[in-house]
Amino acid sequence: MYATLTPKWQTPDEPAHYNYIRYLAQELSFPELTADCYDQAYLNQLTSQKFPAERTITPICYEYHQPPNYYLLATPVFWLSSGSLLALRLLSVLIGAGTIYLALRIAQTIYPHQSTVSYGAMAFVAFVPMHGSILASVNNDALAGFLFAALLYQLIQQLTVPNDESPPFKQDIGVAVLLGLGLLTKMTVYIAIPLVGITVWLTTPRQQWKPLLTRLSIVYGLALLIVLPWYLRNINLYGNFDIFGLQRHDQIVAGQLRTSDYIQQVGGLNYVNNILLTSFHSFWGQFGWMAVPMDGRVYWALMVLMLIALSGLVSLTIGLKTNDPGLIDLKPAKWEALALMAVIIGLVLSAYGWYNLQFVQFQGRYLFTAMIPFGLFFSLGLTSGFRRVWPSIVSLSLLLGYLLLNAWLTKQIDKWAFLLTCLPLLILVTRLALNRYRSISEQWLVGACYVGLAVLTLLAPVWFIVPNLTP
Repeated sequence: MYATLTPKWQTPDEPAHYNYIRYLAQELSFPELTADCYDQAYLNQLTSQKFPAERTITPICYEYHQPPNYYLLATPVFWLSSGSLLALRLLSVLIGAGTIYLALRIAQTIYPHQSTVSYGAMAFVAFVPMHGSILASVNNDALAGFLFAALLYQLIQQLTVPNDESPPFKQDIGVAVLLGLGLLTKMTVYIAIPLVGITVWLTTPRQQWKPLLTRLSIVYGLALLIVLPWYLRNINLYGNFDIFGLQRHDQIVAGQLRTSDYIQQVGGLNYVNNILLTSFHSFWGQFGWMAVPMDGRVYWALMVLMLIALSGLVSLTIGLKTNDPGLIDLKPAKWEALALMAVIIGLVLSAYGWYNLQFVQFQGRYLFTAMIPFGLFFSLGLTSGFRRVWPSIVSLSLLLGYLLLNAWLTKQIDKWAFLLTCLPLLILVTRLALNRYRSISEQWLVGACYVGLAVLTLLAPVWFIVPNLTP
């Protein structure tokens, strides 16, 4: 639906990625990023006019510095389809389907007996509307996400091996190959470098430095061999040891809004508020070139769901302190796997913050590298939140109190926010009251949440994309 219904070029950076593929297919060589590849004024005209057919996208080529893997994979599709945009979008859809499947396999490896958590993690990856939109566009995010998921699956598999046994040699080779391919796909995959080192350290018998150094040398050495030709090409092309082409990129994006200038315009507090609010909106769904947000009621409902999930995670922590582990057992392998997931989220958030220290890019899609860890913890939190309802009831009651206080102060009430907060609160209280007579499984409630997300994902193209982005 997203691939067919989204108007041409109405996903972020799609023209630039398409032009990279076209150049590679027609010239049979990799392009060079040059100063004429970025014209902010012309790009603003195209986006504001919804990419009219009479306007060419040929000058939009600011992605020419990207690593080559996705474009090499897409070039045969370009040839076979005579450059069909839909065919290239469907290639991304196929790759994205693999990422969704790997989300299930990763979650099942960590939680083999908790189907609500494992299938919930897969559903989260599938049913975040913005993620679906990106996975149906011409963009190297799809392949980067798939390779990162495949690498993460290998690392989680290694962590299930007892600590007194080193994983087989072929597993290290597989990790090295996936790491090298990921580095040749997109910069977002570079957070995998420390993750691989952490996993190798955890899965090598303690105080055995020689096997540890040998494994690290094999993994990093082979990955470097895979990516080294591209680094040398960039050094020769751009100079100044610019192995990523980022120095050239930063030189040519002169019209892009800098964070320092934006803070001077709006102030520090407004900057913090805008980055938090816009990042939240654009993670779940803000379509086109950040031009089409979803309805405010949708965001409020999603915020309530996130609050329940966060309360559930807090209740798990409380349960651990009271010797009631619940959904988290104390097996070292599971703790290490969950810790690796948490590290991924921390690294992705840090990279997002670092990028926004330079440029104003409040695009939640930059967090999609951590989509599988987000999905796992979101599902874990929802399951716990519906199993141990008190933390969720307290959190929603505080939110309801905030709404009532705000209504009293402003003499206005947001009826939809009030309803969308009261409804889940009423469901939780009712479930708590009925538990003494008949237990209502949290699986049904978690399932209902994901059915709602699935419906939202299916309706978003019709509700938001087609009406607002069609020329």
